[in-house]
Amino acid sequence: MWLKPEEVLLKNALKLWLMERSNDYFVLQRRRGYGEEGGGGLTGLLVGTLDSVLDSTAKVAPFRILHQTPDSQVYLSIACGANREEITKHWDWLEQNIMKTLSVFDSNEDITNFVQGKIRGLIAEEGKHSFAKEDDPEKFREALLKFEKCFGLPEQEKLVTYYSCSYWKGRVPCQGWLYLSTNFLSFYSFLLGSEIKLIISWDAVSKLEKTSNVILTESIHVCSQGENHYFSMFLHINETYLLMEQLANYAIKRLFDKETFANDPILDDPLQITKRGLENRAHSEQFSAFFRLPKEETLKEVHECFLWVPFSHFNTHGKMCISENYICFASQDGNQHSVIIPLREVLAIDKPNDSSKSVIISIKGKTAFRFSEVKDFEQLVTKLRLKCGAASSQYHDISTEVPISSDSTDPSDNTEVQSLTCQRECSKTVNTEALMTVFHPQNLETLNSKMLKEKMKEQSWNILFTECGRGVSMFRTKKTRDLVVRGIPETLRGELWMLFSGAVNDMAANPGYYAEVVEQSLGTCNLATEEIERDLRRSLPEHPAFQSDTGISALRRVLTAYAYRNPKIGYCQAMNILTSVLLLYAKEEEAFWLLVAVCERMLPDYFNRRIIGALVDQAVFEELIRDHLPQLTEHMTDMTFFSSVSLSWFLTLFISVLPIESAVNVVDCFFYDGIKAILQLGLAILDYNLDKLLTCKDDAEAVTALNRFFDNVTNKDSPLPSSVQQGSNVSDEKSSHMKVDITDLIRESNEKYGNIRYEDIHSMRCRNRLYVIQTLEETTKQNVLRVVSQDVKLSLHELDELYVIFKKELFFSYYWCLSCPVLKYHDPSLPYLEQYQIDCQQFRVLYHLLSPWAHSANKDSLALWTFRLLDENSDCLINFKEFSSAIDIMYNGSFTEKLKLLFKLHIPPAYTEVNSKDPSQGDELSKEELLYFSQLHVSKPTNVKEAESLKNSPEKGKGKVDIQAYLSQWQDELSKKEENIKDLPRMNQSQFIQFSKTLYNLFHGDPEEESLYQAIAVVTSLLLRMEEVGRKLHSPTASAKEFSGTVCASGVPSEGKTESHLKKDPSSLREEPQWSFAFEQILASLLNEPALVRFFEKPIDVKVKLENAKTSQLSCRTKM
Repeated sequence: MWLKPEEVLLKNALKLWLMERSNDYFVLQRRRGYGEEGGGGLTGLLVGTLDSVLDSTAKVAPFRILHQTPDSQVYLSIACGANREEITKHWDWLEQNIMKTLSVFDSNEDITNFVQGKIRGLIAEEGKHSFAKEDDPEKFREALLKFEKCFGLPEQEKLVTYYSCSYWKGRVPCQGWLYLSTNFLSFYSFLLGSEIKLIISWDAVSKLEKTSNVILTESIHVCSQGENHYFSMFLHINETYLLMEQLANYAIKRLFDKETFANDPILDDPLQITKRGLENRAHSEQFSAFFRLPKEETLKEVHECFLWVPFSHFNTHGKMCISENYICFASQDGNQHSVIIPLREVLAIDKPNDSSKSVIISIKGKTAFRFSEVKDFEQLVTKLRLKCGAASSQYHDISTEVPISSDSTDPSDNTEVQSLTCQRECSKTVNTEALMTVFHPQNLETLNSKMLKEKMKEQSWNILFTECGRGVSMFRTKKTRDLVVRGIPETLRGELWMLFSGAVNDMAANPGYYAEVVEQSLGTCNLATEEIERDLRRSLPEHPAFQSDTGISALRRVLTAYAYRNPKIGYCQAMNILTSVLLLYAKEEEAFWLLVAVCERMLPDYFNRRIIGALVDQAVFEELIRDHLPQLTEHMTDMTFFSSVSLSWFLTLFISVLPIESAVNVVDCFFYDGIKAILQLGLAILDYNLDKLLTCKDDAEAVTALNRFFDNVTNKDSPLPSSVQQGSNVSDEKSSHMKVDITDLIRESNEKYGNIRYEDIHSMRCRNRLYVIQTLEETTKQNVLRVVSQDVKLSLHELDELYVIFKKELFFSYYWCLSCPVLKYHDPSLPYLEQYQIDCQQFRVLYHLLSPWAHSANKDSLALWTFRLLDENSDCLINFKEFSSAIDIMYNGSFTEKLKLLFKLHIPPAYTEVNSKDPSQGDELSKEELLYFSQLHVSKPTNVKEAESLKNSPEKGKGKVDIQAYLSQWQDELSKKEENIKDLPRMNQSQFIQFSKTLYNLFHGDPEEESLYQAIAVVTSLLLRMEEVGRKLHSPTASAKEFSGTVCASGVPSEGKTESHLKKDPSSLREEPQWSFAFEQILASLLNEPALVRFFEKPIDVKVKLENAKTSQLSCRTKM
């Protein structure tokens, strides 16, 4: 590798380097201890340790070339090499291309300048095709060289970054280097002759956290496949941890969670992942989550500055964050001020002439925001003016017919106009009113105490609007939060939910979208719509709005439109309960966008088949219980109790457990604070019931205590009619229990647990996501093993090891084959066995690693035929059950079973003639040839294929799961008798010739090779004589005699002779009448030869075979 020329003082270097070659201008040196017998003794050992600890290039590049000029003590290092061949290549290039040129220069200075320029040019040329695009390309190139040298991973494995750190082996820290690449966490250390090399794939990580204890002040704990690893002494531990978290989550999404990954094109190409890219991505995710912006927004710039707060008359210090379509501000001084300014609302951007370095942003509604002490404020103003020009033109293109007056003070004008547009486009049935205004209009004549309180709440909000502005760009302050905690007034609820959730931005960016989706989804019939119809009348059935066709129709339209918009989620139970509450307070289109905000941003991955998001948040909740309520965790032996109880809390935001009048207050807080509000309230509820829970003897008693508590939660200020309120319908006996007001409960949850930070929740979510997905994967594995273990003789432990190898091989394809077609087949909604399937190429690799017959010269053909035999449904994929059945026969099968397997490999549908295009490859097949031959199948009539495909996959019909088809398939499997050997088709002459060749190949290298060849010669001769005797219509053929003569020649069979004759043979046989053998004939003949029986019944050490496969799986992939 060429190096950026750097000065080296040769005087000190002579102790560590030995001279190998030199001329007038260059010196080639070797590191002391490298390439010497015994490693160069103690000196070599110390040099090696020094190199490892000090991150010396010499650890992986023990050769170097220096540039020297006569009469100078200073030398320049210009190249290094990992081995003698590499450095010699560089040396030869210098002698041939540089040495002749140097003689023309007059001064030493000119020579040095020329050499430096030439080397830099070579590095720049190399850099064009290199992955090294980091801050310091030179250092990164060195690290990349070490990474490749130490771990020998395929060159497609992209190194993202590297850190110096200590790895704790027991109580001893080993100083070395941690390398983070797209698929692996790798560590290398070399201390006093002891080498530590660690490779952990990200997809195997189940726990990743920062920890600290007495010995380790602060370390990163990685748990993989039950083993714990600790890394410490990082210079920037937070930066390292963030990157590790990002890479682990990237791998988990890519391999186990295709639903999420498919929506994330940024992550689609592992070669594009960089350290800076990952850091930016993490910051963007936190930014859009904090300000509730659309997922597509990415953080472009961050500026520290002050924002003038007009109603408080002071400047608050914080950060201005700018994305493609928004300018946001959040204070950093504890004032809890934040502002979101959509660029579509901006009218002008100015800079005053004073020295305050200010930027003034004027928006619609006669409001202006003044940001002062902004670094590079002039450039910022120019950029923002360009952005706003683009943003406003884009916005006006969308809604050219909508004149937006600059003096509009009502923020809902915007949405009003869009609603009108929608009404025109949409069918007249779409509701333009919230259901609450239709079914419970506020009667101003009958003002009772509750209505007066409601009016006072409205007045408080109106005062806040006057101070802080109203609409999407209002100031959010501590006072805003306090008002939300008290409960949002009924009349403002829809507007403020839209605002705080960010749904208002989605709706503004997509005018008319809901009307289109409703139109397109009308009349669609699938599994989702059937489930929606079933659940419509179960959604708030006690509320009059959902006892009428108006409410039911609105609910149907919103849920069907969402299922049409996002078929990956479609419809999930609990969405109906949530949507019905949204429809009470928001217009129909607004309810749709609120549902989008909840399902796609605020509660990610909650509403899919595996409800991963809810499981992750339950794990976060358990973690918070351990931190904040330790006495409860000590009392509860099993933490899964909290998971089972709290699932409905998270999925329905407490709507399913609290009376409706109380639940809406929880929804208020959720839209303002996100999942933090639900977690806080959950803790407050457990804290409130702590004494009761500590006296409970079992889970059932605890559930009863909590249900009784929920029945007694009231909302004394709710203006809803008593006929609708659920809390007021509680019987008098229950009312002896103490009533709890929801406002007090929410206020208490804020006071006690309000210090839980968004950043901590985000980090806990990332950490627990790994654990949850690995737990689901473990469940999948256990279910697969339970099914497969009934049909094979392999022990459960051996099956477990085999499954790990099988799955790992599949993942290796995901790692480095970007266009891997198998990627799309991983679908967690499929039956367990079908979730992971391999193609012929992956099967070949596993066959070479695991099969006891893999030493055969035609091992590629055997692997191909075995794959074709197992691939019964002709989809060019096999699952673990099929794979393990073949391996089980090879390991544990009887003589008859092994022979039957070999026989079936040489008859259709498994057998196909294999001719490699490249004769130099011998029996080896290229990847393309292998995939081509694996797809050659015996053709079936189209109608038979269709019938079979429907039979094989009961889910593939009309979107319904055909239970009858499943039952009949199950019945077929149960009644399937063991295959009778008499049912096997006969083997023709060309197949028999190939069968004989395979047996010859299998015996090659065996200790009893000689007697095995004799035995097979006798058997083939006997079979052919039997065939001759059995022939009635034709005279004995010359070809049969020739064949037996060749096999029996001179008593010492020659494999080469036989094969060459066999290759010529079929052409002459075609002219003669065909002859064939039944399996019983071959079996009977082979049983007469003890050597053959011994060969096939030889016991195989399965444990050793699996261990060897595991250790060589990665290196085998590297060679490929």
